[in-house]
Amino acid sequence: MAAAATAHTRPAAPVRAAVIGTGAIVTGSHLPALRDHADRVDLVAAVDVDADRLDAFRATAAEGGPAGAGFSVTGYSDVAAMLEKERPDLVLIGTPPSLHRHQTVAALRAGAWVLCEKPLCLTLAEYDEIAAAEQAAEQDAEQEAEKETGGPYASVVFQHRYGSGAVHARELLTEGALGHPLVAHCQTTWHRDAAYYSVPWRGRWESEGGGPSMGHGIHQMDLLLHLLGDWTEIRGMAGRLVHEVESEDVSTALVRFANGAMATVVNSVLSPDEVSRIRIDCADATIELTHLYGHRNDDWVYTPAPHLRDDTARQQRWRTPAADLPSSHAAQLSGLLDALRDGVRPPGSGPDARRTLEFIAALYKAAFTGRPVHAGEIVPGDPYYDAMHGNHPEWAPKKES
Repeated sequence: MAAAATAHTRPAAPVRAAVIGTGAIVTGSHLPALRDHADRVDLVAAVDVDADRLDAFRATAAEGGPAGAGFSVTGYSDVAAMLEKERPDLVLIGTPPSLHRHQTVAALRAGAWVLCEKPLCLTLAEYDEIAAAEQAAEQDAEQEAEKETGGPYASVVFQHRYGSGAVHARELLTEGALGHPLVAHCQTTWHRDAAYYSVPWRGRWESEGGGPSMGHGIHQMDLLLHLLGDWTEIRGMAGRLVHEVESEDVSTALVRFANGAMATVVNSVLSPDEVSRIRIDCADATIELTHLYGHRNDDWVYTPAPHLRDDTARQQRWRTPAADLPSSHAAQLSGLLDALRDGVRPPGSGPDARRTLEFIAALYKAAFTGRPVHAGEIVPGDPYYDAMHGNHPEWAPKKES
């Protein structure tokens, strides 16, 4: 039986953090984010099964960066041992996707908040297991500490929601400043070669959960849902056009939203001219974001409808966020640390994050079955609840005879 969560009240600064996995995403993105917030968080531990990689990460962490924030990091080869010894307030996970669910649940049960790389897990069934672990850990912590604040909670890295451009765009859309949303386009057209898929866990349902819909386009699709809200219906197509993988290398979808807007979605790893793009045509303006792996204010363009082209005051409101904060892991970490301090559910967690995973499951179901899928229909008992391939004979992994 799993141990009950250790009671965590609001931690005094700095928050004690640990990382699980010390590869490129943790070293290149999470470590700089932690350094940016070194006044609020202290990295105390790291876990990796590769001793050489772990040692290299610890040395890099100790060196500090431009801001001079160096961390004294204790190394571990085992997650359970680290959680038992260190009892961190926050765990950041950057391991291959198949490990996310188990490591997230373990951290929650130890009383730690979690920030996990996408995807948080591989199926809706796994997501609901994480949600149950969240609830149990929160109840245990409340009983032991009689605390009034919530948590621990598990968040998924969706850094494209963050940054001043995305925050500003969502505010404008939410308050109706651009008119009613009508038509949208979401595009993640990237390029990955055969060498990319030579990594054993890539391109396999069991270890990655899917193809570009799950591992690449998930960021832009999440941002689209963040901007437009709940979706109601999706129709899709998927194909293996180039790569010899289990999952798809391209997918497309038609989507209807609860607000009536309609959208097209394209995810590809076959595109020499790489771009990430979101476009939303509203009654009064078109909003367009064009970038690759991250955005600033200048990447967002607002084009007024003909009847508003002389309304300079309104256009100025659209185009002038108060600051120019790039989308980044650091921007998301800032919001998570605020939520941890206040004991409230952070953005990118709970039902909000589950909606994005459900959207991807529905895209696969629509593509593989050839029929429309509606929000809320993939429930326990549906084959796409337990596996993104839905055990479809043309897409499920071939069983060895």
